[in-house]
Amino acid sequence: MADEADHITTNLGNGADTGPQIALISQYVKDLSFENPNAPAVYQWQDQPQIDVQFNIGAERVADEVLEIALKIEVKAVAPQGTAFAVELLYAALFGMRNVPEDQVQPFMLAEAPRLIFPFARRVLADAIRDGGFPPLLLDPIDFGALYLQQAQQMEVTSGEPAGHA
Repeated sequence: MADEADHITTNLGNGADTGPQIALISQYVKDLSFENPNAPAVYQWQDQPQIDVQFNIGAERVADEVLEIALKIEVKAVAPQGTAFAVELLYAALFGMRNVPEDQVQPFMLAEAPRLIFPFARRVLADAIRDGGFPPLLLDPIDFGALYLQQAQQMEVTSGEPAGHA
């Protein structure tokens, strides 16, 4: 005779899953360009180049519950003799989103998603620069959340102005 403690009954409801869900589906290099316009002379230059780094974040809904977030990083290294190298990377990821409140979608797209994919984009960029014959450029971590809040505050200030003002 089996002990009643051996029989465990679970009662799982068959209701709809209504909790917010976000999942990383895939990430990939969408576009990568490395230019070394002054090779091979650039390898003889003694001056340290000035490094300019620009970021841009793009977001696009590609299906009902799928977003593509693209992080564009442009790096240009210029010495007195000319351009040492220029790199453009468009690194993207697909995220599945279900039951996420609408007011949370934009902060995710412009702050959290770039934070998640940045380390991978950073590695691709460093490898491309190293493969071009230069020391790898290791970008410092970026606080995308703070940047998002700063831009949101700027948008509030600008949208508070009367229409017709630029």
